[in-house]
Amino acid sequence: MPATVENYDIVIIGAGPVGLVLSTCLQRWGYKIKHIDNRPEPTATGRADGIQPRSLDFLRNLGLKRQVMAHEPAKVYEVAFWDPGAKGIQRTDTWASCPKFIDARYPFTTLLHQGLIERVFIEDIEKNGGRIQRPWTITGFRNDGKDPTYPVEVQLAKVGGEASEKETVRAKYLFSGEGARSFIREQLGVKMIHKDPIAHVWGVMDGVVKTDFPDIKMKCTIHSDAGSIMVIPRENKMVRLYIQIASSTDKDWNPRKSATEEEVQQHAKNIMKPYSIEWERVEWYSVYPIGQGIAEKYTLDERVFMGGDCCHTHSPKAGQGMNTAFLDAQNLAWKIHHVESSFAPRSLLSTYESERKLIAENLLNFDAKYAKLFSQRQPTAGEIGNAGVAHNGAPSDDEENEFIRTFKASCEFTSGYGVAYNPNLLNWSPSHPVQSPLFLCYPDTTTLRPGRILIPATVTRVVDANVVHLEQEIPVNGSWRLYLFAGNPSLTSRAVADFAKELTAKRSFYNMFERKDVESVSHHERYNPHSHLYTLSTILAAPRKSIEIASLPPVLARYRDLVFADDVEDARVRGAKAAAHKKMGLDEERGGVVVVRPDGYVGCVVKLVEGGETCEVLNGYFGGVVGRELGGERAVL
Repeated sequence: MPATVENYDIVIIGAGPVGLVLSTCLQRWGYKIKHIDNRPEPTATGRADGIQPRSLDFLRNLGLKRQVMAHEPAKVYEVAFWDPGAKGIQRTDTWASCPKFIDARYPFTTLLHQGLIERVFIEDIEKNGGRIQRPWTITGFRNDGKDPTYPVEVQLAKVGGEASEKETVRAKYLFSGEGARSFIREQLGVKMIHKDPIAHVWGVMDGVVKTDFPDIKMKCTIHSDAGSIMVIPRENKMVRLYIQIASSTDKDWNPRKSATEEEVQQHAKNIMKPYSIEWERVEWYSVYPIGQGIAEKYTLDERVFMGGDCCHTHSPKAGQGMNTAFLDAQNLAWKIHHVESSFAPRSLLSTYESERKLIAENLLNFDAKYAKLFSQRQPTAGEIGNAGVAHNGAPSDDEENEFIRTFKASCEFTSGYGVAYNPNLLNWSPSHPVQSPLFLCYPDTTTLRPGRILIPATVTRVVDANVVHLEQEIPVNGSWRLYLFAGNPSLTSRAVADFAKELTAKRSFYNMFERKDVESVSHHERYNPHSHLYTLSTILAAPRKSIEIASLPPVLARYRDLVFADDVEDARVRGAKAAAHKKMGLDEERGGVVVVRPDGYVGCVVKLVEGGETCEVLNGYFGGVVGRELGGERAVL
């Protein structure tokens, strides 16, 4: 009698950042997961280490930031630029890692060994009933459709195991988080498109050093006549050095060139003159070539998916690899969740590739320019000065070398806040199939741009008078976030009542997806008392002490922990009566409704008006997302 084949919602291959985030989200939302990794243990040393400000927001929203910060990572607030001088290298400039023009809660880059970050996710997966099966690998797969519910057959085997240590399982989805050498991508025949030929070989070394270099505790870019180095401070007194050891401009150029630890250390010593550096210990060392590549496709059938380094490879200089992987996984996780919850049609899954590949292409274009400039000799301070004086004696635009200009111009992108998805059914625009005069349009009538992250705002939580970060009050729970900015209650009470009435109408976008167990939901449920797919939040432009939650319509009052007073001043909108409303570009008296996707990106912004039209417009918007008509007639212009 043949062995029973076990069925899973998803099989995840690889327990690096992208696989772990996908597993963490889906495990929390109740999915049955088979997650394997071919390594006997999590990352022991080396690999990625930079968490950008936007990713720290994401970790906090997952409830995992505190665990990451418990490892006391290094924090980079500034970057120092060092260039050739008369007697070796000299500091020519410093710049904020996350400048003040970026509205960031955590304006720094966090540096921590990847293995410690992986362990934080693994502990969360295990706490929620999952596990990583090690060391196992994938040996084959096919979407044969023999089982329409679990169409993907996957063959697995224990690494170095006996012939009997094999498994065949079936799954709704298969995901490759295997990294750059992906078996799944190879078997699918998906090619990597390389933007530029490999032009540089670098050594990377983690260790504890003794040095008189004054900026060893800061992130530094060092250019000298002997080559280039990037300095990255790390936890536990360590520092990471990226050291250029070969270039395609060399006469004996070899893209496979290698070097010993001692050779790379000597190269670093030459680059850092007149300063000295010695290694007390080396924790990890590797040599690698730089190349920019992107997968032609992220999926062929929307059953087998890829993400992270499997889909995009680039230099580590801007610290984007792990951060991009986080958001690949989050993007796919909520879309799978909504399809499997019968909320959205399978066509929603096509937006994973179109959205995330765009971001990867932008990253690679930036990285190609950045890595090339980093690897070139930069002009000396004297050369910059001589070239940077206009005819009238005033400084010209050439005062800074091109590398520094590129770094400064790209800060929003590298921080993670520059991610911008193109218009589609999820991200409303004037070309969206659903139109209404009530939609607010960026930048003319709102500062919120659909496809970009929600602007941070500080408000007062009414139930306990705590001053909180609005964008963090709803966790990563797989739900759409509906922010009702209710304006001045004395002016909008009728509009708020009408909106609430329409929300609870039988065929509204909100009521159509009511929980089956709604009558037995705990009184303490904060985020999903009515629906697993929506979370409501109400923000009133009034002092906290004047707000009575019981006076709100019942559907809003039920979310009592998510009722806020917009009564906290914000230096970015000085003089505003209601700073959170103002930052969103909403009328401080009349308010509006902001729809935010489950991954924190704005979907659409709508005026709040009396009558049923506000809700009807949202019925039209969500009708496009779910692929069916909701409410009454669709909103049209």
